[in-house]
Amino acid sequence: MKKGILYALGAYITWGLSLFYWKILAAVPALQLLGHRILWSFVTLIALLLISRQWKTIQNALNRRVLVIYSVAAVLIAISWLTYVWAVGQGFIIETSLGNFITPLLSVLLGVIFLRERLRPLQWLPIGLAAVGVLYLTFAYGSPPWVALTLAISFGFYGLVKKNAPLDSLPGLTLETGLLFLPALGFLLYSEFSGTGAFLHTTPLLNLMLLGAGLVTIVPLLMFSSAAKRIPLAMIGVLYYINPTIQFLLGTFVYKEPFDHHRLIGFGIVWLALILFVLEGLLRRPKSILAAA
Repeated sequence: MKKGILYALGAYITWGLSLFYWKILAAVPALQLLGHRILWSFVTLIALLLISRQWKTIQNALNRRVLVIYSVAAVLIAISWLTYVWAVGQGFIIETSLGNFITPLLSVLLGVIFLRERLRPLQWLPIGLAAVGVLYLTFAYGSPPWVALTLAISFGFYGLVKKNAPLDSLPGLTLETGLLFLPALGFLLYSEFSGTGAFLHTTPLLNLMLLGAGLVTIVPLLMFSSAAKRIPLAMIGVLYYINPTIQFLLGTFVYKEPFDHHRLIGFGIVWLALILFVLEGLLRRPKSILAAA
């Protein structure tokens, strides 16, 4: 196996299993957990940037356009992170997996709408099926699956914004978290002085886990970036589904979240859409997939 596949497997498995990490931290309010995730991610990224001597990359690239792009990206990734940690803590793990199953299909649709990319006829079928699955769940439960849709939309638009972002992954992510750093720090200080802060006021384990939130966030992102440089996007796309599959299995069999026949039908439609989407891509690009093995 090439290193790229190992990096991709490491990223997706880490993302999936990190659910345990955020579930243990469910006692910490979601906004504070987001604040710590931003704070310690930024500290970790600054250290990596200094070690790799890439800090001048940000300095040389800064202008109004770059700041606007990364400000929008920062807001979107913050929404995604907040939604995920809140949903995990509140028992919506299965719905987070649905959001991650939908995201790649939504990203393809956004490419058509905003980047004028063209879809092959067979690619429209899975996108339509995914929409049918979401609509079924909406009518079955009387409201849309907001957690799944928020995750899919926020991360889908995040990918769209990053499509034309000028910086590489490390300096780009550092700039994003840097733009969120002061608001996050300000909120955490407010929580501390108002007597609601969790850090240093919980168990030693939770305190250490809050400090480690940066590493848990950054490590899979860096592995993903390394994988994307080494293997075809088709392989990246196929392996992506490891992450939501792990989330779904953990939510169903470990945390015993309800999965009735309505969810089975809705998820089944989405899974069928994904199977068709992946098969269509494999049939179109079999040589690139085999070359990565």
